[in-house]
Amino acid sequence: MTLPTLAVTLGDPRGIGPEIVRAALATPEVMGAARCVVVGPSGAGIAVEESIGDWHGRPGPSTPDLAAVAGSLAGKAIERAVELVRGGAVQGIVTAPIDKAALAAAGYADPGHTEMLERLTGHPTAMMLASSKLRVVLATTHIALRDVPQAVTQAALVRAAKLTRDGLRDWFGIAEPRLALCALNPHGGDGGRFGDEDMRVLAPAAREAEMAGPFPADTVFVRAMRGEFDAVIAPYHDVGMTAIKVASFGEGVNVTLGLPFPRTSPDHGTALDIAGSGRADAGAMVHAIVVAAEIAQRLAR
Repeated sequence: MTLPTLAVTLGDPRGIGPEIVRAALATPEVMGAARCVVVGPSGAGIAVEESIGDWHGRPGPSTPDLAAVAGSLAGKAIERAVELVRGGAVQGIVTAPIDKAALAAAGYADPGHTEMLERLTGHPTAMMLASSKLRVVLATTHIALRDVPQAVTQAALVRAAKLTRDGLRDWFGIAEPRLALCALNPHGGDGGRFGDEDMRVLAPAAREAEMAGPFPADTVFVRAMRGEFDAVIAPYHDVGMTAIKVASFGEGVNVTLGLPFPRTSPDHGTALDIAGSGRADAGAMVHAIVVAAEIAQRLAR
């Protein structure tokens, strides 16, 4: 069996990205799943095959100027990885964590990986966090909580459901995906007493997209973990991310649905406070690489 080739970006060089990539690449699980091309700056503590510049800083928090340098290097690595997959040199991308403030300081308007990949490829995307226990897809991603009610439109929910259904079918081999919609308001609005969005927006979207729900957040994830649903569509970032991280922190994989190639990442951030201390756990990075390799293998059949 020919192993797929994946581009693995180092993320923010001040964070734990370089050390968890280095540790993950040495595991039998990763070595048996894929050939990995490391993309990032030279001088970050790991040999790179695709260098996008030089890093002269250290792990951990830094000055604003150095943070901007780190953000620029992280952004360039993502751009180079997309070039590699478009050119056919690799079949997928795995990304180590980036720092969104550093990315902004470097001049990138994208609030995160998902939005950057959508811009670079021109493909509509959705963010899915997946583990052996639960799959959650976000209908809205990195926006302020005060902006969520206006952003949770019927069209946004239906789009998220379509991307999820297609991804589960094509990338995960689930022939008939069962989707549930998480409510926006406490108790699903309780008949309009705590907001009417669930009746006015979410319920019609669920019917149009053939999803179950909307169900209150305090029960729908439990039902999915018990096997009733293959994925839950969450209306905003923290309700979905909290559920998956409580259920599977360290095992969860961020999968960008909608792209013409697999892209995954671990379910945690840069951890600047422990970078370089030797305490970073590479388990989630191992899972991310293995999942990307499995998807690439399935697409190649």
